[in-house]
Amino acid sequence: MTENIYLLVGYLFQIYFYMILVYVLMSWLPNVRESFIGELLGKLVEPYLSPFRRFIPPIGGMLDISPIVALFVLNLVQSGVYGVLDFLLR
Repeated sequence: MTENIYLLVGYLFQIYFYMILVYVLMSWLPNVRESFIGELLGKLVEPYLSPFRRFIPPIGGMLDISPIVALFVLNLVQSGVYGVLDFLLR
């Protein structure tokens, strides 16, 4: 039972990780973010990315590294959630 919870949490974090990655890659293609999928991903991902964009300015005015930091923090949060689950379920 506890393995299933760990798997579910892992899958959810992995899905969100890839959603952020796809959303960032979509910025390289013109007009893709205006599609249905682009707008849907924007609604799901932008609330998480916007605090990082407020504190981390683009390098050279163009290169935005805030999604990289956001993905790193997401992995740290995943480890923290695993720690809490380990504490609660064992």
